[in-house]
Amino acid sequence: MADNSQAQARWPVGEATTPDLVLKPFAPEETYKTKAYNALKRAIINMDIYSSSEPAWIDERQLSERLGVSRTPVREAIAMLEQQGFVKSVPRRGIMVVKKTKREVIEMIQVWAALEGMAARLVTLRASDVDIARLRALFKEFNEKHKPEDHVSEYSAANIRFHQTIIELTGSALLAEMTENLLLHVRGIRQITIGRDDRAKRSIQDHLKIIEAIEKRDTELAEKLARDHTLGLATYVDEHSEGIFD
Repeated sequence: MADNSQAQARWPVGEATTPDLVLKPFAPEETYKTKAYNALKRAIINMDIYSSSEPAWIDERQLSERLGVSRTPVREAIAMLEQQGFVKSVPRRGIMVVKKTKREVIEMIQVWAALEGMAARLVTLRASDVDIARLRALFKEFNEKHKPEDHVSEYSAANIRFHQTIIELTGSALLAEMTENLLLHVRGIRQITIGRDDRAKRSIQDHLKIIEAIEKRDTELAEKLARDHTLGLATYVDEHSEGIFD
């Protein structure tokens, strides 16, 4: 018969193995790479790359200087962002922020619509009344005297924040992560189109209906209104994309 004590000695399991783990601290290069990646990704997401037909370029040397790190972690961060489709290295030209085609953008908006519809549903089930009140507060400045169509820039910022807040109020880290990679493109298209064809006026009407449904905890209606609102943007881009795409 096998000696149980010997078997246990050869095959330690559970918590017994934990004290023997040998962990090395992160190297400075890894820490700087992570910081450079996070900072650069946030900066790219906040860019308005669809406002001009010209490509948007980023300079590795300038990034290194602004972030206060060597070019190695910046180069590594750029490589990570290129793998994720945010940027593209162009030989003898530099690093270009990637724009999507019309079809790709429409597909991204459609995916966002599905995710935001689910987000609105989750908000009705999870968020507190205090948190939900944040949605209505975003539009408190817009009324009959302060019409969205007369203050497009300010309303555009509130519009983007509204859609981001719905995602945030779910408390779902996965939903936040999934929409983050869409945000650069969906956000850019929203900014361009919000001032066209009286869309700002219709937009706030849609938003207030979504907020009302969420406040009433009408789960099915909130999901449908949020999804249909964003699908309306996909339809608009499909039919009115002049000047947006090359």
